Amino acid sequence: MPDPSPAPVLHNSVLERLGVEIAQGVRPPGSTITLARLEDEIGVSRTVIREVVRILGSMGMVESRRRVGVTVLPVSAWSVLDPQLIRWRLKGNERLAQLHRLTEMRLALEPTAARLAAHRATTEVGIELLGLASRLRILGEAGQGHEQPYLEADIAFHALLLAASGNDMIASLHGIVTEVLASRTDLGLSPAHPVAVAFDNHEGVARAILNRDEDLAEQYARAVVVEVWQELGDP
Repeated sequence: MPDPSPAPVLHNSVLERLGVEIAQGVRPPGSTITLARLEDEIGVSRTVIREVVRILGSMGMVESRRRVGVTVLPVSAWSVLDPQLIRWRLKGNERLAQLHRLTEMRLALEPTAARLAAHRATTEVGIELLGLASRLRILGEAGQGHEQPYLEADIAFHALLLAASGNDMIASLHGIVTEVLASRTDLGLSPAHPVAVAFDNHEGVARAILNRDEDLAEQYARAVVVEVWQELGDP
């Protein structure tokens, strides 16, 4: 029986290539190319190209029209909160500005999530958050702040915080925060030894949620993101 894996792998590689090229301005807004030209340029079947263009179209990045071809749309039309698109944009020369924009969004999102969590979350969730915060301290003090175990604990903490808000719309944005955290690590922006206040703030969020202190939970969550903002410096 033939191996079915090459087709998805090929499809994903073409999607990644075109997505990154559009996100980074190699194919700027307004530029147009035909399916036949893409087929020849990339060296894949028309079926693969059509499917990739369909996905990019669903993300608002391109528009395909008969007798015109595939046109790259302006950024204002893009689904800029799509985690995959976030990752593509973070690979470009404007990655620092993109990280700043995403951190601004986190600043609006996570303090509210923490306030809601302090009101709605169960004791078990608060204990789990405190356990993750303690793991961050242990790993960070061991100089592993830039390694995968620390990143995984950090992602788990923030995903759980958003879910603990009890608001499914807020919880659905966990993929955005995940991409931000992962990209900081991939770009070498996560220090091996995070500052102690970062651990204090994460633990402060968890304890405030456990104590159902909405004001304090919001304050500590804001402090978590502000500390990241300060690490990034000027865009």
